[in-house]
Amino acid sequence: LPSQQKGVGMHEPLVDAEGFPRADIDLYQVRTARHNIICLQNDHKAVMKEVEEALHKLHAREKEKQAKDEAEALAEARSQNQSLPQAFAKVNAVTPGSPASVSGLQVDDEIVEFGSVNANNFQNLQNIATVVQHSEGRPLSVTVIRGGRRVHVGLTPKRWAGKGLLGCNIIPLQR
Repeated sequence: LPSQQKGVGMHEPLVDAEGFPRADIDLYQVRTARHNIICLQNDHKAVMKEVEEALHKLHAREKEKQAKDEAEALAEARSQNQSLPQAFAKVNAVTPGSPASVSGLQVDDEIVEFGSVNANNFQNLQNIATVVQHSEGRPLSVTVIRGGRRVHVGLTPKRWAGKGLLGCNIIPLQR
């Protein structure tokens, strides 16, 4: 306020002790300044209310978008699961330090392809044993399903400290 130096702000009385208008200040100027300040404060409150409402809408939209994105991702994951190839066997044990362990094969991996063996031509575990014997020292391409995802593993059957050429146990899946 222009007359602030006379001790008049927004709330000081404009009348003296006897109720007469104060003679030491320009009453019109003080009243006009107070009016302008109050108008500006009201405008500020209205703008802040608009900003708050806009923020609420923005966050609500973002929440909806996130929920929609999650639903789409879930639907996509489901459709990918349906397109995953058929597994015919499962790894139920892997010996540490064995060729299977070194290649990254893990317990509960479901085998989709083991070299030339797949769900279409698999009859029994002898099929896998034959492929392993014919591939000693040569890398085999093994495809497994791990945690709903297709994983490729390069497995080289070879002699090692333990028994067999792989060091893992495979069981057929009952389908």
